[in-house]
Amino acid sequence: MSTTPSGVIRRIAHLDMDAFYASVELLRYPQLKGLPVVIGGGRRAEDETLRQTYAGHTLADIPLDEFPRLKGYTGRGVITTATYAARQFGVGSALGLMKAAKLCPQAILLPVDFQEYRKYSHAFKAIILEIAPLMEDRGVDEVYIDFTEVPGGQREGGRVLARLIQKTIFEKTGLTCSVGVAPNKLLAKMASEFNKPNGISIVLEEDVQDKIWPLACRKINGIGPKADEKLKGLGISTIGELAQKDLPWLVAQFGRKTGAWMHDAARGHDTRPVVTESEPVSMSRETTFERDLHAVRDKAELGAIFTRLCTSVANDLQRKGYVGKTIGIKLRYDDFKSVTRDQTLDTFTADAQTIRQTAGQCLKRVPLDKRLRLLGVRVGTLLKATDAENYEQNRTLPPVEHALSATNSIAKIDQLF
Repeated sequence: MSTTPSGVIRRIAHLDMDAFYASVELLRYPQLKGLPVVIGGGRRAEDETLRQTYAGHTLADIPLDEFPRLKGYTGRGVITTATYAARQFGVGSALGLMKAAKLCPQAILLPVDFQEYRKYSHAFKAIILEIAPLMEDRGVDEVYIDFTEVPGGQREGGRVLARLIQKTIFEKTGLTCSVGVAPNKLLAKMASEFNKPNGISIVLEEDVQDKIWPLACRKINGIGPKADEKLKGLGISTIGELAQKDLPWLVAQFGRKTGAWMHDAARGHDTRPVVTESEPVSMSRETTFERDLHAVRDKAELGAIFTRLCTSVANDLQRKGYVGKTIGIKLRYDDFKSVTRDQTLDTFTADAQTIRQTAGQCLKRVPLDKRLRLLGVRVGTLLKATDAENYEQNRTLPPVEHALSATNSIAKIDQLF
C-alpha cells in the first residue's frame, strides 16, 4: 500500500475542469446551453459586428439566430474546445474548423478569449488553495492536489474532500469539474476521466486490475500515438496486456528508460510528488497564419508579425520576472515540415529588441524560399531576474560581440522578410 513515512495512505487528486473554455463562454452566453458550440480561432468581423450591434445589452440578450455558425467556414483555424453537445458529432480539440464545419455545420462558433479564461483559471485555483494548500498547477484547466494530510482527505478514499472542492468551485464560479483520487498522479489523472462531466472517481491500489488494466494503453499519460502503434504491432492493446510483459522484454523493445517506466506505469506505480512550485524552462509565442505567407512577397506582414511575437515574449518574461539566454525561432512551411534554430547569448535578457535581433540572426540560418504557415519565437535558459542579477555580479563577463549594431539592427532584420 502506498503510504507516507507517517503511515498515512497517500491520496492524490487530479482535478480537470469540464470543457473549460466552452463552459466559461456558457456563463457569458447562457442561451447557448445544451447547444453544439465550438471555440476556436481569433475574433472575426462577424464577432465584432455582433458585439457592436448589441452594445449596451447583456450578452445573454443576443438572440440565437444572430450567432455565427460553422457552416461555410473558410480558413485555417482549429478548435480549441467544444461543448459536449458538439462532441457528439465527432467535433473536438485540435480539429480543423473547416473539417468541423462538415461534421456539424449547425454548431455555433465563438472566438477564443484567453483573458477571460485566465481570469476563471485563477479563480478556481484560488478556491482549491483555500481548502487544500498542496496544489500543482498543470495548466489553465487542470491541477494535481495532495489530499493526504488535508482534513477530510482520507474519508471515503478522498471522495468527501473532492465533493467539497467540486461544490465550492461551482457555487463561486458556476463551473463544473471532474476529480479523480488515487494513490498517485498517474492513476489520479486516468480516474478523472472516468465520470466526466462533473464526476468523482476513486481508484484504490486494489482496483488497478479491475479498473485500469482493461483500458487502452493510450490512457496512460505519456504513451503517445507512436508508442501505442508499436505496442499494437507487438500485440499489446490494453494496459493489462502491457502489465504482463516483464521488464527485460520491455527494455529490449523500448530502451532502458522508457521500458522501465512502462513496466511501472502498467502496474499503477508512480512516485512523483505533487510539486507546488515549478520554474518554467522556456517561454514562447507562435502563430499560425490564416494563409501561407512568403518571405519576399509578404515581407511587411511577416516583419510585423515577427516583431509582435518578440515583443509578446519579452512582455511575458518581464511580467513574470524572468530573463533568458537562449533565443530561438520556429518555422513551419506549407508542406508541414518544421525547422528550429536558436542562439545563446553571453548575458541574460528580457529586452524585446535584443530578442528580436537575436531571433533575426537565427532566421538567417534557415531557408526562406518556401511559403510559411507558422512562425514562433522562444526564449529559454531562464532565470528569475533577481537571480540573474546576482549571477552576473559574481562572474567576469566576457565582451559581448553583436553581429548587428543597435542602431541598424531592426532595419537589417526586416530585410530578411
